[in-house]
Amino acid sequence: MPRFSFRLRLWYFNAMHRARASLASIAAAALLTMPATASAQRAGTLVSAEPVGSAPDGMRAWRVRYRTLSDRNQPIEVSGMVIAPARPAGGSGKVIAWTHGMIGVAQRCAPSKDDTNFTMIPSLADVIARGYTVVAPDYPGLGSSLAHPALVGVSTGRSVLDAVRAARDIRGANTGLRFAVWGESQGGHAALWTGQLARSYAPELNLMGVAAIVPPTDLARNMMEGSDKNARALLTAYTATSWSRHYGIPMSALGNRSTQTIMTRLSDNYCIETHKKPKLSTILGIVTVQRAIRNLDLSKQQPWGRLMRENSVSPASAPSPLLIATGSADVIVAPAVVRDFARRACRAGKAVRYISIPGGEHATVARTEAAQTLDWIDARFAGQRAPSDCGRI
Repeated sequence: MPRFSFRLRLWYFNAMHRARASLASIAAAALLTMPATASAQRAGTLVSAEPVGSAPDGMRAWRVRYRTLSDRNQPIEVSGMVIAPARPAGGSGKVIAWTHGMIGVAQRCAPSKDDTNFTMIPSLADVIARGYTVVAPDYPGLGSSLAHPALVGVSTGRSVLDAVRAARDIRGANTGLRFAVWGESQGGHAALWTGQLARSYAPELNLMGVAAIVPPTDLARNMMEGSDKNARALLTAYTATSWSRHYGIPMSALGNRSTQTIMTRLSDNYCIETHKKPKLSTILGIVTVQRAIRNLDLSKQQPWGRLMRENSVSPASAPSPLLIATGSADVIVAPAVVRDFARRACRAGKAVRYISIPGGEHATVARTEAAQTLDWIDARFAGQRAPSDCGRI
C-alpha cells in the first residue's frame, strides 16, 4: 500500500469499517500480488507488478517480480520491468523483449530499481509509438539476492522467456504470444540464447525474430580480442566473480589474493553508468587488474575454458530470422568475431540481416541502427519474408 501521511493514515483507520471494499481495490491497483499457491511456483508465473509513477508520457510501466528456472532447474524469483503504451492498440499484443547490456553483477545494478530502463532502451518512444509492449528483465541476481550468472546462457535465456510469459498476467500490458528479442552487448548474447531456447523451453510463445547488437558470441575470443585493455580487465573481473560464485569455482587462476580481492570489490561496488565518471578508486582497481591479467588467457585454465565454450553461442543453434549488428570501431566486442559468427550462421542456413556501422563504437551501435532494427522487427510481425545478407558478409 502506498505511504500516506499520518493524518491520511488516521483517516483511513477511522473509516476502515465503512470503506473496507474500497481499500481493497486501492491496494490491488497499487500492487498486484499473485496468490501463493503451488501453481505460483511455476516458471513464468507473475509474483507481483507494481505500477511505476514516473513512466514517460504516453507510457505506463510496472516493476515486476516473477518465477523462472535457473540453469540447474531450480525455481528462483527474479525482477524486471514492463513498459506498455498508455493507450494500447486494440488486440495488438506485440512484445519486444529488451535484453540490456553489461551494467555490473551486483544486486543493486538492476535496471528496474529506478528509471534506468526509460533512458537505456534505444528509441523507447518510437518502440511504444509502434504499438509494442517492452518486457525488460533484469536477469537473475540483479535485483535479487542470488549470484548474478553473467553470460550464463541457459539461466539468462530462461529468465527472458519467463518474463514474456509473466507479462501476460498484467492487466493493461496488452501482451500476447508473439514476441521479438532485441539486445545489445551482454544483452545480445542473452537475445541469442533466448532465441536458441525458445522452441524447447517456451513452445507456446511465437518468436518472430532476434536482433543481437554487438553480441559476444565466442566468449574465449571475445575475452582476448577486444583491444580496450581496461574494458577487458573490468569484464574479466565481473565474469570471474560472477562465475566463481555461481559455479562455486576458485579464482586462483586469475592471480594472487590481492588481485582476486580487487576483482571482487569492483564487482560488488561498481555498476556501469555511462553518464557518470567512475571514482578514482574504481579506475585504480581496473588498472591494477589490467596489469595483473595482461598475459592471462582464461580459456586455457580449467574449468574456465570449458564454461566459456558451454556459454558461447552456437551458430548452428542460433535462431532465425536473425539481425546482427556491429561497429567497425568497437574495441570491446571485436567486429571480426561478430562477423565470423554471422558467416557461420549463414552457412548453417540461417536468414541473417547483417549491419556494420562504419566508425560505430560499442556503446553507440544500438542507438545508431535502432530505426533499422525496429523496421526489421515490424516486418517480421507483418509476416514479410526475412531478408538475408549472407551473400555479402
